[in-house]
Amino acid sequence: MRKFLIAAHGTLPEGIQSSLEIIMGSLENVFLIQAYVGENKSLKEEIDSVLEHINNEDELIVFTDLMGGSVTNQILQYALKENVYIISGFNLPLLLEVLLADPSSPVLEVIETGINNARNQIVFVNKLITTNK
Repeated sequence: MRKFLIAAHGTLPEGIQSSLEIIMGSLENVFLIQAYVGENKSLKEEIDSVLEHINNEDELIVFTDLMGGSVTNQILQYALKENVYIISGFNLPLLLEVLLADPSSPVLEVIETGINNARNQIVFVNKLITTNK
């Protein structure tokens, strides 16, 4: 089964989850880590808590906010596991594409396609609408 973790500083994951639910409806197999908010749980404890729900047959796709940030750095220790895939610097189009992908599609293909398509969603709209065609 494909499972997902959205891990970021502050309440960004909760906001992203809200947007996803408006667009997609109820989400299954999506975990959140809101680092440095609320309880005094360590980031490692939060990651370990999520990993308790992941078995060897599952694929876990992790979305983090900043490459080189503390959240990504903590999760990197799990990157060598065969079934864990970490994507840093996510945006909403990427999450939508990956979460809506056919679960039978190869995970690496889903991730690569999602990242390439998400890059195309980053557009300076003012320039786009004022450029003569």
